[in-house]
Amino acid sequence: MKKTVITLANQPAGELDLPEALFGAEPRADIMARVVHWQLAKRRAGTHKVKGMGEVSGTTKKPYKQKGTGRARQGSLRSPQFRTGGVVHGPVVRDHGYALPKKVRRLGLISALSQKAREGKLIVLEAAASDGKTASLKKQVTALGWQSALVIDGAELDQGFARAARNIPGLDVLPAVGANVYDILRHDVLAVTKAAVEGLAQRLGAEETAG
Repeated sequence: MKKTVITLANQPAGELDLPEALFGAEPRADIMARVVHWQLAKRRAGTHKVKGMGEVSGTTKKPYKQKGTGRARQGSLRSPQFRTGGVVHGPVVRDHGYALPKKVRRLGLISALSQKAREGKLIVLEAAASDGKTASLKKQVTALGWQSALVIDGAELDQGFARAARNIPGLDVLPAVGANVYDILRHDVLAVTKAAVEGLAQRLGAEETAG
């Protein structure tokens, strides 16, 4: 798959042959949905907690005698029917994450990359480098027409570019190892550098071998 390479100044910088296996596959919406659900589940803190009957403060003494009062029998003021009682089957601290096969994660990432390519929202950059000044980078991003874009670079990010990009709303930067389905799909434009294409090819090829 031939793709024109551009610079941040929107100038042509040759062509690059993208791997068909990564950018020309048939997108699987069901697989991408599974991966996004898995990612969001892993991000949940799971720190929600309420107190049960054995955890709320209060006496353990029987509030009144069993018979003869005309009221319903009660054994503890900590019971859930009382306002100060414990909660039944309430949330507890737990991990919401679960396992997802490597092959499914790999296919989800390939589907996300291929979908952006199919929609014409895939940009190949010569490099993602900047002097670290937000103003100059913002001018380039505005000229490119990016309102919501994810830039994926190689193994290491250019610190100047990363520093300038974090002050621009709608622009995020990730290394190739951090590329994921959720961030790709939630941005309108996907911009990958030449180093990122090589890094993604190595990463997904390695995952295929490991899987």
